[in-house]
Order: sequence, then structure tokens, then C-alpha cells
Amino acid sequence: MFKIKEVANLVGISVRTLHHYDEIGLLCPDEVTESGYRLYSQQNIDDLQHILFFKELDVPLKKIKEIMSSPEFDQEEALKQHRWMLEQRRNQIDQMINTIERTLRFKKGEISMSNKEKFMGFDFTGWNKHEGEARERWGDQVVDAAAENVKGKEKELGEKMNQIYLDLAAIRHLHPGSEKAQAAIGEWFTFLNQIGSYSPEAFAGLGEMYVADERFKKNIDQFGEGLAEFMRDSMKEYANGK
Repeated sequence: MFKIKEVANLVGISVRTLHHYDEIGLLCPDEVTESGYRLYSQQNIDDLQHILFFKELDVPLKKIKEIMSSPEFDQEEALKQHRWMLEQRRNQIDQMINTIERTLRFKKGEISMSNKEKFMGFDFTGWNKHEGEARERWGDQVVDAAAENVKGKEKELGEKMNQIYLDLAAIRHLHPGSEKAQAAIGEWFTFLNQIGSYSPEAFAGLGEMYVADERFKKNIDQFGEGLAEFMRDSMKEYANGK
């Protein structure tokens, strides 16, 4: 058995964090002495590893508790999922680093670079960088289906996504309800439903997130100032017409 300070030192987290996990029922020590000392078993340690993997992938504590307390929770399958999702994150980071390196060379006049190439590696769908939020909003079934659908097609989908954003940026001066704007945002709706399952309502909700969440807004507006708001309004118009 491990004392709470031993666990904290082993893992590199605070004793207060372990107290909090115990208080919310996420990680309760297998034994508590008569003096009130928490003692953690090897199973507790293994569970803590899963918790921290989920946290690294931005899954909220409430959702982690729900996942791990399910009778269907399989530790081996969970580890495989952690590995796959981290590999996707690594691939995206590698691609973004490559984009930065190419952009620096472009600035020096060493290579040519199209506007499309300047945005390779960015992800605005919400599934990678905001995995936990996506699960909170649309549930595990939708997110898991999206992850399965993009497996092995990341490059192809990334190129298609960037092109859609560039096309939308080129017409962001138009009224969101115009025929051209609705046709273009319809391409985005179709694209998202290739990797997930979006209802018109969820589509409009995602558009709201593009503006409300500064992380989305900042990244999207790199394609063109005001693009996030244009997309939000266009997505709302599109959903209302469905």
C-alpha cells in the first residue's frame, strides 16, 4: 500500500489534488486507517494513470468518473485509445512544426508557399484539441464515431478542411444568408458529417463556439479577419433552413 504523500511524489501531483479526487469519488483509496490516513493500492495507482491520461486529453473530471465507473470500462482498450489519440495529437503537432519551419523559410525568400500551405496542421473541427468539450456537448458515441472515421485519412481531411476555410474566407464579405454563402457553409456541414454526426442544431451550436471560444476564434480568423463570426452566422442560417 502507498501513503498519499508517496503517491503524490511518485506521480508528481499535489496531495490536495488526490484529496479532491477522493472527495468527488473519482479516485478513492482502497483503505483508510483508523487515524484517517489514506492508503492506496496498486489498483489505485493504475486507475490514477488512466485518470491522468484522460486529463491530458482534456476530458473533464466528471466525464472521466462516468467512463471509469462504467461496467464496460476496459483498461486495456482504454490504453489503446489513449495511445491512438496521443498519436493523432503528435501527428498534428509535427505537421504544425513543419508549417512553422516552412513559413520561416518562406519569409527569408528561400521557398514559395501558398496560402493553403500556411495553415496545414490547424484543426478547427473541435475533435482533437477540444475532445473533452466535444464529449460533454455531443456525447461519447458521436466523438468515438468521429475518431474512427478520420483514422488513416488525416492528411486528406486536413487538406479538404483548409480548402473549405479558404473558400469561406474569400466570401466572408457577403451576407451569411446569401445563396453563395449558404452553398459554401453547406460544404462545411457535409464535411463535418463525414467525420461525425451533426444535426443542424449541433452545427449551429458549433458555430456559436467558434466565436465564444477565443481559441477557435483566433485560429479561424487567421484565414481572414471576421471569418469566425461569418461562419457562426452562416451556420445559424443554414440550420434554420433545415
